[in-house]
Amino acid sequence: MRTPIILNLILTFVWVALTGSFAFANFFFGFALSFFILRFSVKGRDRKYFSFVPKLIAFVFYFLYELIKANLQVAADVITPPFYMTPGIVRVPLTAKTDAEITLLANLISLTPGTLSLDVSDDKKVLYVHAMYITNEQEFIDSIKNGFEKRLLNIMR
Repeated sequence: MRTPIILNLILTFVWVALTGSFAFANFFFGFALSFFILRFSVKGRDRKYFSFVPKLIAFVFYFLYELIKANLQVAADVITPPFYMTPGIVRVPLTAKTDAEITLLANLISLTPGTLSLDVSDDKKVLYVHAMYITNEQEFIDSIKNGFEKRLLNIMR
């Protein structure tokens, strides 16, 4: 998988050098252009890279969406006089097995305002999460399982 990544970056920098513009949009366009060129020219076992990059980009956009949504929710609650917080600690069963998967999931949860990963059970099957807004515990668990965890495991596996 390293060869397509290196080729993609080299072609991106060649594009930037040829155009002479060091703007972010030009880097992005050069990366996308070289990605599509390589997608149709690389064969064999290196094809995994071409499914990984779109999944990673989709994950980043999902995280940004969740981050903005949580920021707006917390900010609105802080600004308005009646507080609508319903805090609680929830046990979230884990599908993630490895230490890296669990650590990334816990960090993603903690980076989102209004939630904080507290602990992982000794058998690594449950993540304890404190949340500011829990109206329905099962909905909260499902949002983590079908949101962050599902997308993270889709990238990591």
